[in-house]
Amino acid sequence: MGQARKIVLYAVAVFVLYTIITSPARAADLVQVGFEGISGAAQGVGEFMSELIN
Repeated sequence: MGQARKIVLYAVAVFVLYTIITSPARAADLVQVGFEGISGAAQGVGEFMSELIN
């Protein structure tokens, strides 16, 4: 099980590096979308907590 996890981790790392090297603009777009999603989720949690307090 540990060996399979290590192989998958290396495969994902190689894929990410390949994507960044071959298409940096697309990789930047994907990172931006990810951060926007995280930001939106954090904002939603903040609004939820504010409504609980009120």
